[in-house]
Amino acid sequence: MSLPVLSILAFAIAIIVSCISEINVGFLAVTLAFLVGVGFGDMRVAEVTAGFPSALFLILTGVTLFFSQASVNGTLDALARRSVKLARGNVGMIPVIFFFLAAALASIGAGNIATTAMLAPVAMAVAGRIGVSGFLMTVVVCTGANSGALSPFAPTGVIANGLLARINITGQEWPTYFNNLIAEGFVGLAGYFIFGGYKLFSKGSKSSEHPVDDYLTAKEEPLTWNQKLTLVLIAALLIAVSFFGIDVGMGAFIAAAILTLLRAADESAAMKVMPWGVILMVCGVTVLISILERKGGMDLFTTILATFSTETSVTGVIAFVTGLISVYSSSSGVVLPAFLPTIPGLIEKIGGGDPIAIASSINVGAHLVDVSPLSTLGALCIANAAAGENRRALFNKLMAWGLSMSVVGAFICWLFFGLL
Repeated sequence: MSLPVLSILAFAIAIIVSCISEINVGFLAVTLAFLVGVGFGDMRVAEVTAGFPSALFLILTGVTLFFSQASVNGTLDALARRSVKLARGNVGMIPVIFFFLAAALASIGAGNIATTAMLAPVAMAVAGRIGVSGFLMTVVVCTGANSGALSPFAPTGVIANGLLARINITGQEWPTYFNNLIAEGFVGLAGYFIFGGYKLFSKGSKSSEHPVDDYLTAKEEPLTWNQKLTLVLIAALLIAVSFFGIDVGMGAFIAAAILTLLRAADESAAMKVMPWGVILMVCGVTVLISILERKGGMDLFTTILATFSTETSVTGVIAFVTGLISVYSSSSGVVLPAFLPTIPGLIEKIGGGDPIAIASSINVGAHLVDVSPLSTLGALCIANAAAGENRRALFNKLMAWGLSMSVVGAFICWLFFGLL
């Protein structure tokens, strides 16, 4: 068996295992990289390990450490509580506020998974007490969190931009973010209206059947000094990265060190809640992708994708494929590391194309389906569903929504990134 075929087979095994198993595919990807590279490709161990994305690893570690500290010291929760109170008891506004709150928290650096983990218990409990559909609340929370997922400060945005930098696409952090933000925002708010969110306004703010949750009206304790310091550091990091070009990883490490040295956050607790599994997945899959690039597998993979694509249709095709895989697999840990590196070869084989349009199609296609109950976001919402919620029915609705989004995402990406 030729090395290109062998490497693509190893890649296919990693994707399939990520879809049908709970095994962290990062371990498997590194193992397959060594088997193909050293065992069959006459590579030295050092050549295989050279594919490890050390810069990306440091950025991810710094960003997730800092925002894990902001989570464990209560800063992000305090922001959430104060933001939800903007509804002033109006039932119809509560899902909308959760959408924008999730988008804001994910965008400033918490990321989509951490944001959903923090908001899902609150959002689903509130939904049950005020008569909002658990399905509707899941859609707005997850699409809101995903709309901020590609922020330059968020872990998934860091992953996407790091992978694009490896194929010499730089300076596109904000277009990458806004393209995904607009797509997720359109789908999330459309879902709000399609599934009757606007009807909630007729309940007013004093529904006797579904009284507004005490969470929305309880008096808040003032911010502690460490929470105020954390907010100042978050603002400083956003300004430094956005306007002064400071590396987001370096800035996050500095902010995390300040919190640690001033005892403003429990470092050990923050380390425990960091998404080490996702970091390992991204880095492991990237090592395997480097073997594909060196042994001809990437060329073969792009040839297969190009067979089903034209310069106009490639955005829709790639969004559909990534969406379908992402229903069952990790968007940031598997799909983005697998597909973003294919962009240059894909453009060459189909005779043209806009690399940012294709990259945005991969990002949007992979994330629109993440309301699926098989994804972390959807699963978090089901796990925190109110006691009166039919979880089996909720699972089925979210599964149907997630699968349908692979088609919706393909159409949106074909229309806006391809046809227009």
